[in-house]
Amino acid sequence: MVDFWKGWPYPVAVAMLFLVAFLRAGATYALGRAAQQGARRTRIAHAMAKPGFARVQDLVGRWGAPLVSASFLTVGLQTLVNLAAGVTRMPLRRYLPALAIGSLLWGFLYATVGLATFSAWRTLYERSPSVTVVITIVLLVGLSIYITAQVRQRRAERAASPAN
Repeated sequence: MVDFWKGWPYPVAVAMLFLVAFLRAGATYALGRAAQQGARRTRIAHAMAKPGFARVQDLVGRWGAPLVSASFLTVGLQTLVNLAAGVTRMPLRRYLPALAIGSLLWGFLYATVGLATFSAWRTLYERSPSVTVVITIVLLVGLSIYITAQVRQRRAERAASPAN
């Protein structure tokens, strides 16, 4: 994938990545609006029934457009935020500027840090595949431990809190 962008002028790469982010996130917003209007038996509606989505929906209701823009600086949260913005029917006059800012941020971030990271990882793999595999495994194990600890902590907090 890195080779695809190799040799592209930086502004063109940023513009293309902006377009990808804008269209994908905009489509997610549209799916959220459609799901809110009646597509209750879809996978999207099933995802919207989860407690994590309710928390994101509350955040979108509280923070609105700035949260949409900031979500593009995260991994994995931007889809939920854009879906929640659609479900809550955030007005397009607020959503579209936030989407444009977030997509631009994502384009710049991915064109610089993202592609450089992939390129460095590939170079490391070409020089020492075994070291790269070990580092990858250590990172994945560390991420798994972190996620497991977070889940356990949240469960303990829910169990300790009085029922409403």
